[in-house]
Amino acid sequence: MSVAMSHTAWGVAASVVLLAAWLGAAVLVASVVAPAAFALLPNRTLAGALVGRVLPVIFWSGMVVGVAVAALGWSMPNRVWRTGAAAGLVVACAAAQLVVAPRIEQVRRQIAGAVDALDPSDPRRQAFGRLHGMSVAWMGLGGVAALLALVLVLRQLTARSPS
Repeated sequence: MSVAMSHTAWGVAASVVLLAAWLGAAVLVASVVAPAAFALLPNRTLAGALVGRVLPVIFWSGMVVGVAVAALGWSMPNRVWRTGAAAGLVVACAAAQLVVAPRIEQVRRQIAGAVDALDPSDPRRQAFGRLHGMSVAWMGLGGVAALLALVLVLRQLTARSPS
């Protein structure tokens, strides 16, 4: 095995581990942690606070994983789609954490209480709902981008494997 091949194999393996770990964490938060928090904690404000502490870890780590996967794959063949998917993960996580999350926090400060205590027609509650939806959408797009990057990396791996 040549040195270049071993670096390529290492980059593919590292990319698979990083993407799979991030996807697993994101799916765990979305499908287990958030629903459990809202089902078990005594009120939605506490549940939102708990999930609000977990999401930045998902978003910041998604940015790091996306940059790492793009860098690891930069010298590999067929890098354009994989790098684009990794960049999509970075953009989605950055939008959620750096654009949407601060706006959610701003609305929460304006409310100074439980969001669900507001009348459904209250503009602050509506703004919170829209921002929450945007955050969920960005996380979903990040998941799709990470999954696409993972599939592309795995295809690179299987393309190199002997038949």
